[in-house]
Amino acid sequence: MIRSIVALLQFCTVLPLGRPVDFDHFARRSYLYPLSGYVVGGLAGILLLIVPNPSIAAALGLGAVLLLTGANHLDGLLDLGDGLMAHGGREVRIRALLDRQVGAGALALGMTTLLLAYAGLLSSPLPFFAIITAEVLGRFAMALLTVIGRPFREGIHTYLHERAHSWFILPASLLCLPLLVLPLGAVPLLAGATTSVLVALLVRSLGYRLFGGINGDMVGASHELARAAVLCVMALAT
Repeated sequence: MIRSIVALLQFCTVLPLGRPVDFDHFARRSYLYPLSGYVVGGLAGILLLIVPNPSIAAALGLGAVLLLTGANHLDGLLDLGDGLMAHGGREVRIRALLDRQVGAGALALGMTTLLLAYAGLLSSPLPFFAIITAEVLGRFAMALLTVIGRPFREGIHTYLHERAHSWFILPASLLCLPLLVLPLGAVPLLAGATTSVLVALLVRSLGYRLFGGINGDMVGASHELARAAVLCVMALAT
């Protein structure tokens, strides 16, 4: 299990964790995704505690999240943005999704998502706990989409999806339960958890309809979208 957690953190973060662990240790336990949310959210949240200006703290907190993750999931969000904005049939959208160039769709979706995350975090009365919660629930969206998202091409998502089982949803959910001890309140937490599930289902629906399935970019995008949505919904529900 320790190797699985190390492999998870090596996959989801840029933390210096020594010699690379076989990725298969995590691939067979992708329900562990939420654990990385506690680590990334907790480390980034330190800035929210020590920087006195709320606006600057929120910006630095989100920046720290991106740095700690190597902006890997943000890259998936940008690719999805280009795929969504491409004009033409499914093949055209897939080419735009897989193209490494950054277009207008990528910028529009990326900026909107980050602005919403910033607004939600800034509006939270308890931003340290809010960013931890949003990171954990964002990772839960990834775990859920890994299980329910049929791949449309070979890639990292195919590898993870083939090794995932429907029962993975249960331990992934249980790993989110420690959030209940945080002083955010039951209503915001329930709203945030529901939102993370809805985001995963929305990405799955869009993926099936526009691309014929899901790939790793869309799984990463689900985290970015879920983080922003969870932060906003929790702020509104507080």
